[in-house]
This record gives sequence, structure tokens and C-alpha cells, in this order.
Amino acid sequence: MRCTGCAQTIAPGELPKSFRCKLCGELYEVQYPGWSGPQHARPNPSALRWLWRERRSSLEWADRSGVWRFREMLPIVDSYSRIVSLGEGNTPLYDLPRAAERLQLMQLRAKHQGMNPTGSFKDTGMTAAISVAREQGVEWVACASTGNTSASMAAYAARAGIRSLVLVPDGEIAWGKLSQAMDYGALTLQLRTDFDGCVRVLSEVVERAPVCLLNSVNPYRVEGQKTAAFEIAEQLEWQVPDHLIVPGGNLANSSALGKGFLEMKQLGLTSRAPRISVIQAEGANPLVRSMREFGGKKLEAVRARTRASAIRIGDPASWRKAVRVIEETGGWVEQVSEAEIAVAKAEIGAEGIGCEPASAVTLAGLKKLVQQGKIGAEESVVLILTGHTLKDPNYTIQYHAGELLTAAESAALAPEIQRTRRNAIKLDASVDDVLRELERLAQ
Repeated sequence: MRCTGCAQTIAPGELPKSFRCKLCGELYEVQYPGWSGPQHARPNPSALRWLWRERRSSLEWADRSGVWRFREMLPIVDSYSRIVSLGEGNTPLYDLPRAAERLQLMQLRAKHQGMNPTGSFKDTGMTAAISVAREQGVEWVACASTGNTSASMAAYAARAGIRSLVLVPDGEIAWGKLSQAMDYGALTLQLRTDFDGCVRVLSEVVERAPVCLLNSVNPYRVEGQKTAAFEIAEQLEWQVPDHLIVPGGNLANSSALGKGFLEMKQLGLTSRAPRISVIQAEGANPLVRSMREFGGKKLEAVRARTRASAIRIGDPASWRKAVRVIEETGGWVEQVSEAEIAVAKAEIGAEGIGCEPASAVTLAGLKKLVQQGKIGAEESVVLILTGHTLKDPNYTIQYHAGELLTAAESAALAPEIQRTRRNAIKLDASVDDVLRELERLAQ
């Protein structure tokens, strides 16, 4: 375990319960010292690529997981026969032909992590963290959440036979996500505060009770989440995209994906890493402010405000890791408005795949990066979609009913909103009325 701040290294068994360094307060990450040694001592890239492809046809449970299929890249448990899996990973990489045409891009794809078992990218990290926790004999796990983490942790804890505690901000979480945590049996507490307040409460609970913290500060979460990078490379025949665009919430996902791509480059599995850019909502933009005002050297928390609840985070824990990945890969940070998010979500839905609101910041941010000349027509782009479209159905219904955005929010994008809204029209049970609507739309 290596501190991302002062670079102190410790054994895994010496990790503090908070997963923060006692010397500088920064987060730890998993490192594999042998990978930086002589070439002959490292894993063989060709052999690994062949092995991982062969495992796709295996009936073994670990091989069927899109995380544990790559277990040579995350040797974090002693016995793979006892891993906790729900068949996560192996998510699709979709082409986005309509969006590509509008942006005049030759190659635009979306890695849809919302196709995981509980409907979000969190599952790839949770299988790793819960497997380690079970191997360590943990009886209680806990998280603070804006929704997806709570659903994922509750499901994997239930599968492992471990009790789980969820702290969520009262009234600031999509009901679909909250219902998942309840359905999977978690002790679900709705606190009268925001996400960052839940984190502060949980931090003290973890210190005073025998509870294992499973928020993204847990370094084993990152190890699981980085496997999406391996999947993207494999799906592109080991030719990585020029650009990877990631939503920015607590910022562990961009950190994890960057770690995965950089490790592949280090081991010779790929020849390079993509530029990794992070997109935030204007009302929850602490990383954007950090990069623009302080060059990423410090971060000032903000009071987060956005309808994209999954990224409604004002004090992200993994911001230093994200800054490092952005700088190492030559990426950017950008922010988008509520109207830009809503339009982009509708455009992704028009491709037939859909996503939760927070995922749509990637397409909205891509538009800005193209307009700024940072992404060229000949360059390949992959958007990370973090959650399923059914995670927050009320958002979708309100948008298409014209009830989501205020007049001020929608003013600048009125033509795009008019183009993407699909009003649910109420009619009498009349064949003629239905035919008239068909004729109207055909004009």
C-alpha cells in the first residue's frame, strides 16, 4: 500500500480504518512492486491477452466475472474460490452513430457500466472490496452514498452474508437507488444533511465501531473498478481510444480507469494510454475550480447543487488521484449546465441505450471539448456511462413532460430541447386521433 501524498508504503494489514495516511492524511493505493522490475520478471502480455480471452468461454464462476477474469492484474485475495461475485463486468461498448454524426466524429463509443448487476459501475469495485472484507472476516460494512454505492454494497454484502449500513442524504437520492439498498437488506439511514455530511458522520462511526468502510476511499474498490479499462482495450483489439471521458463525482472512477490504463502501458499490454478528461455539473464542480484557480494543487469544497444526483458531491475524496491521472494522460476538466446534461441524456436515449443523468455529462462535456478544438474529427472517443437509465426514471419523465428545467435554464438550448423532447400525449381512445398524430409527426 502506497500513500498517494507522501509516498509512504505499508503492508496491507497495516491499513488504517479510514484508509488515510497517518502522516499526511492522503489516501492509499495498491501497488505491485514486481511490475516495475526487470522485463523478464513481469507478466507476459501476449500470454495474458490469450488467457483472458480463453476465460470468456469458461464455466468457472471467477472466469465469468469481468473483474476476476483479469485477476492477474489484481492479486488482492488469497483464494479466488471464495470471491463474492454477481457476474459483474463484461459490459457492452456501444457505437453512438447519431451523436458522432452531429459532432462530425469518426469514432464515438460508450462503455455502458450501467449494464452491471445492480445497474452501475460500482459493482466492479464492490466485488473486489467485499471479497477482501469477507476474507478478512469482516461482519459489518458501511458506506455513505448518493445512491449507486449503497445499492451495490447492499447487494454484494447480502451475497456474502455480511451485514451492511447505508447512510444517505434525506431527500437527495433517487428513489430507485434507495429502494435497491432496502431490498437487499441494508440498514438504511436517511440523514438530514448532504452527501458530504453523511461522509463526516460515517468517518466517526467507522472509528468507533467494528465496521469496514466501503466508500471509494477503500483502495480495493479502485482495483476492481480499473478492470473496465482492460475491457475497453480488449474490446478495441488492444488499441486504446484517443480520449476517455468520465463523469466527475467523488472522482474515484477516473482515478481507477487511469490506473488501469497506465498499468497496461507499463506492462506492455498496450502501447499508450488515452487522454482522460473529467466532466462535472456546474453546480457541483470542485475539481473544475481546483484546476482553473489553483492548478490542481488544492481543492475547496462547494455546496453541491445538481439534479444529476450521482455526482452531487462538493468535497470529493479522490481529487488528488484524479488530478494526477488527468495530468499524466494530458486530459482536461470541464463543466456543463443542467440543460446541457438533460439534452445529452435525451440524445443518448435516442441511440437506444439510455443512461442515468450523471452519465450524460460525458456527452455534454464532449460537445464542449470538440467546440474548443481539443478533440479532432479523426480521433477516437469513449464515453463512460456509469448508471442505467432506470436508476432515475422521474428525471426522464419530467424532462419529456417539460417539467424538469426552469425557463432560465432552458433558454440558451431551446432548439435542442425542442428537438429532443418526446412529449407523452394524452388522447381519447380514438383511431382517428391516433392517425392524426402519426400524420403530424410524418410532416
